[in-house]
Amino acid sequence: MAALPEGTPCWADAMFTDLEGAKSFYGDVLGWTFGESSSEYGNYTQAYSDGKAVAAIVPPMPGQEVQSAWCLYLASPDAAATAERIRAAGGEVVMGPMAVGDFGTMVIARDPGGVVFGVWQGGVHAGFEKQDGPGSFCWAEVITREPAKADAFFPAVFPYGELKMVGGDFDYRMFKVGDRPVLGRMAAVGDFLPPEAPSYISVYFGVNDTDAAIDRLTARGGKVYFGPMDSPFGRFAAVGDPQGAAFGIIDLGRTVGERPGTEDA
Repeated sequence: MAALPEGTPCWADAMFTDLEGAKSFYGDVLGWTFGESSSEYGNYTQAYSDGKAVAAIVPPMPGQEVQSAWCLYLASPDAAATAERIRAAGGEVVMGPMAVGDFGTMVIARDPGGVVFGVWQGGVHAGFEKQDGPGSFCWAEVITREPAKADAFFPAVFPYGELKMVGGDFDYRMFKVGDRPVLGRMAAVGDFLPPEAPSYISVYFGVNDTDAAIDRLTARGGKVYFGPMDSPFGRFAAVGDPQGAAFGIIDLGRTVGERPGTEDA
């Protein structure tokens, strides 16, 4: 599999104290199956949809206490060079660059507004084997209380152009690689985020039916934070799993209304 263009979302994973509980939950809600845990890499466990790798879950290191959260990785041809640009743009490199066997090289970083994300330089593992369908990654948005910092930071680190949505009463931008939008940015104003919630990247996974997925999710102890709501992009909802990891679900086949216009930012 060829490496994705620089700055393109290429992988997602999350850390769970209860790994078996996470397998059961996501297996039911998103239809995932799971491979064998790799003890050599901290019991890192890949998730599959239609037999294709779509994400991974991993337990915390012994003695480590973490809040479960999904981490989105952005593709890089040179993780070390990307790490230097992160620092130069006012971000923080939390971990790495670290080689993960022959799979690739990873970096975990934080933007100046506190948004955590990953960088992945693919080796034998380039990233998602399936996208834009049920059970797989479909979209991601930087949800931030400090949009100006995100708007300056991400295009300084990755080769992004910027599009601004027009005609709405909200502050939304999209970062693009070439002509393709790859990542959204939503300004979290008012009570959009609870006071205790950090700015973060919301990772959206596709479903066949958003309402049916919500029924499965809530039956398993998950939470609905927003929606479900129809949009020109699909029927979506912001949700969370029983261990506190927030994510989005979207039915790309159910669209309502005209897509808003955009202009170069």
